[in-house]
Amino acid sequence: MAFVGAGPTGRAHVQAFRDVPGVRLAGIMNRSRAKAEAAAAELGIESVNDSIAELYDKTRADLVVVTVSILSARAVLQECLAHPWAILVEKPPGIDMTEAEDLLSEARRRGARIYVAMNRRAMSSTRQVIDDLADNAERRFIQVCGQEDCERLATVHPPEVVSRAMFANSIHCIDYLRIFGRGEITDIRVAGRWDPVAKTPVSAWITFSSGDIGSYIGVWNAPSPWSVSVTTASRRWEMRPLEKAALQLRGQFTLTPHEPHEWDKLYKPGFRWQAGQVARAVSGLPSQAVTLEDAVATMDLIARIYS
Repeated sequence: MAFVGAGPTGRAHVQAFRDVPGVRLAGIMNRSRAKAEAAAAELGIESVNDSIAELYDKTRADLVVVTVSILSARAVLQECLAHPWAILVEKPPGIDMTEAEDLLSEARRRGARIYVAMNRRAMSSTRQVIDDLADNAERRFIQVCGQEDCERLATVHPPEVVSRAMFANSIHCIDYLRIFGRGEITDIRVAGRWDPVAKTPVSAWITFSSGDIGSYIGVWNAPSPWSVSVTTASRRWEMRPLEKAALQLRGQFTLTPHEPHEWDKLYKPGFRWQAGQVARAVSGLPSQAVTLEDAVATMDLIARIYS
């Protein structure tokens, strides 16, 4: 494996991947070589490199993990696509729908394998709900509540990212509609239209071919939790915060919390399970790693909600 990016998120990926049997941490590069050297010394990465071309030539890695800023990602991915390794890139796979679709088109043209780090899918709370409902044929009602604070985001992101926070950040939240909704999306009705100037609340009703119904509320510049619930005739799961899942059965009035997996206590939630799935995908084994196509499908849902 090779890594591009030595910031906190990149280090969290290294920590998760080095716990996966059979993984060798072959090399790293970062815009600041000093940061790359510090990460390599701390985390046991074999080589420090000054360019993506050198990173590939020295490591011949099977997988490169890209964790750079959102505005830098497209140029970095363009360089990475010149080499035959698989790629894992942090979400979102584009600053907006156009950039994401361009990346998908180029990946298909080159036959490149690109996966997207959607770690909310990989958290043990999410997996608990998925596993519990796997054999449940009852119709689902999925409620997703998201929140974005432009003033807070502006302290760490440039204006181009803040104005597209529905892609840059809320992708994690809105993705839950596709995680739990079965079948194809057949209808999207937006009751509260997005006003990009006033940052008004957004509400949407999503219908799936299975009969499942999704409800999304996006609150901007006002207090609100990130929360998800999935309700069927017999049970209701709630995730608030998203890292914790609790179950309420019909006839009960309290939620029974479920303990997160040990991995989500030792590593950034979702990262260790995600690392294992990506490693399996790169090795040609059955995997639940999130493909670029899947991530772009969620971005398309976001674009339709916020159109």
